[in-house]
Amino acid sequence: MNVFVYGTLRTGEKYSHLLKDAERTASQAWINGSLYDTHCGYPALEAHPYDIAYGELYRVSTEELAMLDLLEGYEEGRRENLFFREKAVVNTDNGVREAYVYYLDQSRSDMKKEKISSGDWKLHKWLKQQPERLFYFAYGSCMDDERITSDGAAEHFNKDVLFGKLSGYSLCYSISSKDGGRADIREGEGSVEGILYTVRKEAVEYLFRREGVRAGRYRPAFVNVEADGRVIKNVLTFSVIEKKDDMRPPDHYALEILRGAKGRVSEEYYDQLKRQMEMLGVETEKLEKNILSNY
Repeated sequence: MNVFVYGTLRTGEKYSHLLKDAERTASQAWINGSLYDTHCGYPALEAHPYDIAYGELYRVSTEELAMLDLLEGYEEGRRENLFFREKAVVNTDNGVREAYVYYLDQSRSDMKKEKISSGDWKLHKWLKQQPERLFYFAYGSCMDDERITSDGAAEHFNKDVLFGKLSGYSLCYSISSKDGGRADIREGEGSVEGILYTVRKEAVEYLFRREGVRAGRYRPAFVNVEADGRVIKNVLTFSVIEKKDDMRPPDHYALEILRGAKGRVSEEYYDQLKRQMEMLGVETEKLEKNILSNY
């Protein structure tokens, strides 16, 4: 059976060890609902047709579900439950699933709640506790530091970057601007290579603005990235909210991706980037001449 978790049971959170033997079937999952900070160290979810709450999807055993019931203080048929459990539709990058979800009993009007506007408990906590420096994984045009420099944001990004690999995702071009598609990651099979920056916290506002976070285009997401011979956890990246079929990226955008990737990702992955662009109608040979002329 499936369970959707959105708070302290998520990867790296306080009670994530309770799901250490369960199969995580989606790291990027979402549900219609309003998420609240209870200021008790955990969030609460209420059903709402127009809001979105983000979390993870797990396949659990009967014993694991009973353990989660105990954590949430839920007992079937009991009137004074703080949370109640019921099935709901959960969205993932690979379709919808039915899963159990723990909702706050809305009759508990005595509980103080602060709405989490992002719908993401991990992001909400992260923004409040934001460190002076953090890791950011770039897989699209942000691999190219020329625009970062021209935007006046270079001082917030370290110059010595690491090669990074994100497993369990594929690169796609699933969101459209006026002139064509833009890069995105889709959870599933494969891997995405990119650049791992160490950035100052001042870079976050620049990235949010550039990725159109407040306009609802991309959302911040946290992933585990292989770099420098280790796995770095809870790395900031961005994922398209409403994914569409792949669209042809414009030449100037494709150029930024190739320019940022060349010599930094593996040759195999660089060739894969070109083939994918060519399948979408981009003339990569012409773009590479532009890159070589500036070396």
